[in-house]
Amino acid sequence: MARLESITLKQLRALRAVAEFGSITAAAEILSLTPPAVHTQLRTLEQNLDCTLLDRSSSGGAQLTNEGRAVLDANITIESALEICSKKLRAYKEGRSGLVMLGVVSTGKYFAPQLVAQLRTAFPDIEVSLKVSNRDGIITALQQRTIELAIMGRPPRTPSVTSEPIGEHPHVMIASPDHPLAGQRGIAPQALLDQTFIAREQGSGTRILMTRYLDRIGGGTPYRLIEMESNETIKQAVIANLGVAMISQHTVTEELRSGRLVALDADTLPIRRQWYLLHRADLELSPTLQSVFGHISDQKGAFLPQV
Repeated sequence: MARLESITLKQLRALRAVAEFGSITAAAEILSLTPPAVHTQLRTLEQNLDCTLLDRSSSGGAQLTNEGRAVLDANITIESALEICSKKLRAYKEGRSGLVMLGVVSTGKYFAPQLVAQLRTAFPDIEVSLKVSNRDGIITALQQRTIELAIMGRPPRTPSVTSEPIGEHPHVMIASPDHPLAGQRGIAPQALLDQTFIAREQGSGTRILMTRYLDRIGGGTPYRLIEMESNETIKQAVIANLGVAMISQHTVTEELRSGRLVALDADTLPIRRQWYLLHRADLELSPTLQSVFGHISDQKGAFLPQV
């Protein structure tokens, strides 16, 4: 039977170090401990949880078991909660009335800093901490409760959230002004599908939207795809005429205005979605959170780039 009251943070940190660095020896060096000390921490943790957390290979490496991964996930949640607690304590110590953890998907980095600056002006006694990640990262942060409010596109199915639309979020297919399709009207689906598409990584909301759009117009027809890690890299690749890309119009407003990029004219483009402000449905909003949530909601997307 598990003895949860006997588990310590040192034991959990030993497990995380082994998971990150692949061996007890490497973990010991990172933790400034001896390998036997780390081994003892892990053995004690396994005894406390009554399960095997690591598969130890003969070469000295170690891999997490399914149980080990579950414990590691719990440890990440615990450490995140302690980090948030530390920030809140620091806010109280410095005389601020509260802390809000706001998560924004990567596309939102083009307006999120300005929004945070507005919030700090409106609420000088509230510290707003900003986390920017792709869609999967923000959903994980909601699941682990490392953020309290989030701005993203389509709300997730899990965890259950309370959400409201705060502004239109159009997506366009961009190309270089020298591209053969640039300036054409009513581009046929096959002509579009013949192009090379430059896309964000798996887990990106824009990648999901692009895949669904191409599957819909092509009925599953295969297409060429190059994956890149950021919107900025994608924009530069399209400007260099390496391909076309579906992207949030809010990320390319300046390039479209200056003519460095053009939006292709094809059926059902641009795709019009919404930005949503949301929080976990089981999160009880404090007065501080209510103030920030209400302020963002009342702006009706005024902080979004004008398209």
